[in-house]
Amino acid sequence: MSANNFVRTLKNAKRIYAPKPYQDLVNLLSKTPLSSPTKLLDSTSTSLLAKLSPTTLRLILSDPNLTSSKCLRFFSFLLINQSSISFEPDIHAHITLICKLLKARNFPEAENLFRSASLGENSSYPFPVFSSASEICCYDPRIKAKLLNLMLKVYSDTGNFDEVSQTFDYMRSNGIKIDERTCTRHLLALKRADKVGVSLDFLYKMVKAGLEVSVYSLTVVVEGLCYNGEIRRSRELVEDMVGRGTRPNIITFNKMVDSCAKRWNFDELDLVLLLMRKEGVEFNVKTYGILIDGFVSYGKVKEAQMLIHDMHDIGFKVDVHLFNLMIRGYSRLGFMDSAFSLLGEMAERNMFQNGDTYWGLISGLCKIGKMGQAMFYIDEMQNKGIELDDVMFNTLINGFCNKGMIDKAFEWQVTMENKGFNADLSVCLKIMGELCESNRTEEARMLFNKMKEEMERQNSKTLRCLKENDFVNQYTKVAPVVGCIRLLRRLMKWNSYLVDEA
Repeated sequence: MSANNFVRTLKNAKRIYAPKPYQDLVNLLSKTPLSSPTKLLDSTSTSLLAKLSPTTLRLILSDPNLTSSKCLRFFSFLLINQSSISFEPDIHAHITLICKLLKARNFPEAENLFRSASLGENSSYPFPVFSSASEICCYDPRIKAKLLNLMLKVYSDTGNFDEVSQTFDYMRSNGIKIDERTCTRHLLALKRADKVGVSLDFLYKMVKAGLEVSVYSLTVVVEGLCYNGEIRRSRELVEDMVGRGTRPNIITFNKMVDSCAKRWNFDELDLVLLLMRKEGVEFNVKTYGILIDGFVSYGKVKEAQMLIHDMHDIGFKVDVHLFNLMIRGYSRLGFMDSAFSLLGEMAERNMFQNGDTYWGLISGLCKIGKMGQAMFYIDEMQNKGIELDDVMFNTLINGFCNKGMIDKAFEWQVTMENKGFNADLSVCLKIMGELCESNRTEEARMLFNKMKEEMERQNSKTLRCLKENDFVNQYTKVAPVVGCIRLLRRLMKWNSYLVDEA
């Protein structure tokens, strides 16, 4: 019996049952381990398997008296023991069983079976073959819709995006209901694959198909566009989708605001915020945090401070992180009075001042040469049990060098080394330069040797250049003071473009 005749029989008959002996065989094999060799079966079972035909197999798999789990186990037995039957189970058998599993809501097994049939090592049917088989073997519209949506999901999860497009077009042209959540999942897969243009095209395919596009689907595409720096395009997409009935939410806007803030694209930011107000979407705490971070990193601390005041007025909690951003921003610009004012406000609000808080203050003080005050906050920080990290050490040592306080710089460099940190090359060079200028060549040589040992351990480019040109002997043996200074100048020149290899 051909597949077409078989399906006509299914449609016309009230109930179709597998022959009784085969029903008994399925019940028997459902209790038999899959790995059991067929020689353990009795002669009747072996004979039935040998006489099994594709038509009978489809009757078995579609028999309403046989559960989907028994049919799946029987089918798995046949796939493992194909030598026991005279044919290879075809695509129609696969589709028949998949539909039965879907009807029983056994979605995981249905998906696994489809994966093995479409992407397996031994069989790889293209989508047109599946679609043709589904027309023959799946006559329930609801189950067929589940089958096609399952195909769409599996193709998307496995990166077969061309097949996704074929499946979608087939469903649309045949009036099969497309699950919007499955489409959202596909948009996420496209975003992960950095196929932003394809995701935008697919979103509009959803619109043309009459799907009610969710804000989540819109946000996925917006995020992909923003990640690639296409902020204007993302805003225009949001404006277009608003006209089509999909309203953006705060998550959608935060994606665009974040992209603008990180890229300091304040012109586009103004347009995004204008659209946000037009749509009546209010800032949340994350929005404020994104804007404050962006303004501070650019140097717009006054604008950031205004947002802090707005948060207080609204009743939003301004956390330690935002205070630290503001303190760092003021310190970087040298506005230490404003930074200290924020530090006092943190104390009034009983907020814990962590390492980032002190780092902002100390870096600002070191930058303007207020090393006494910097040491005051170093002591206060350490009394609270907060240890210096390598960045703080380097900042402090650099500050002492800039002030000509070479003894303090050298002392902190030793402390840093004892703590298990290595000073930056530029910091070491500054210390060595100051030591050489002070005619303290032995200390400079000692520091240089330590630096050389560390560079040898890290196999640095700088050291290889030194060895290749014999600069160490050339500059330090003949005229210690002048030679060290010349060597340092050469090193400083290299350090501007050489990056040490870890």
